[in-house]
Amino acid sequence: MNFWLFLGSVAVSILAAASTGTFDSKLDEDWKHWKSQHGNQYTKDEESYRRMIWEDNMRYIEQHNIEHSLGKRTSKMGMNKFAALTNEEFNKLMNGLPRIEAVNMTEIETDERDESSVSEESHIQLRTATVDWRREGLVTPVKNQGQCHSDWAFSATGAIEGQWAKRHGNLVSLSEQNLIDCKEPRNGCFLGTALKGFLQVIGFQGINSEETYPYTGKDRDYCRFQPDKIAAKITDYKWVWGGEAALEQAVREIGPMSVVINASLKSFQHYKGGVYYDENCNGYVTDEVLVVGFGIEDGMNYWLVKNRSVLYEIINT
Repeated sequence: MNFWLFLGSVAVSILAAASTGTFDSKLDEDWKHWKSQHGNQYTKDEESYRRMIWEDNMRYIEQHNIEHSLGKRTSKMGMNKFAALTNEEFNKLMNGLPRIEAVNMTEIETDERDESSVSEESHIQLRTATVDWRREGLVTPVKNQGQCHSDWAFSATGAIEGQWAKRHGNLVSLSEQNLIDCKEPRNGCFLGTALKGFLQVIGFQGINSEETYPYTGKDRDYCRFQPDKIAAKITDYKWVWGGEAALEQAVREIGPMSVVINASLKSFQHYKGGVYYDENCNGYVTDEVLVVGFGIEDGMNYWLVKNRSVLYEIINT
């Protein structure tokens, strides 16, 4: 009996020593600063777990940035607000689409253009051009979806904002919360798509502004749409078929486009700047975003993508 108690006591001592000795004490101040910067507070039980993930992500990011400095990577990473999350947690928190296989098309909002084939010659011309609709006043500042799976709503409002500004010369920040609260079925942040957002705006004959219908990032069980305060409206939407060649032409001729991408990788989670590329990216999509332009940098073609919390340059593959 005493023998087993002794073994148990030794095991507890070893575990306690391991749990208190796994952290790099040189990073204590950095950890405190990061928590303060992003307003993160943890319980005593959660603190050690989050610190462990945070240090693991820091090592991953530092290695990536070393490779970037050696010219092996085209983008940089940083210790952003997701630095204490595992990649699995990040995807559950931020990526609203189920993991589905991509198809060769993207959603756009327009009521004046039919799909047409894109010649190889026009494709080559487009790939040497630079388009940035922010410079033309068609793109609102980057917004933050918080912990609501509402990437689809931000993608939809971004496309409508661009078309409304292009036609009327007035850029208005539109209400994602309007789309979240008023979609059917009313299951809040979940299971929305930009396509359903377009159909909702068409059905309601308009959408409120962000000012009229502020974003809360929370599920509500009622719709507060105000039909007497419509900020923008659309009459139709169309699909772009033909892959990246057709998308390039559509972005150049029409404006910002609602698209789906694979935003599930760890490298995407910690993106900071540069042209994003990950050789592990596959043909699955997890997130709806807004393409606001394209260009070429150091010989690489890229898409300029407005996401729900940061602006990306993503390599054209």
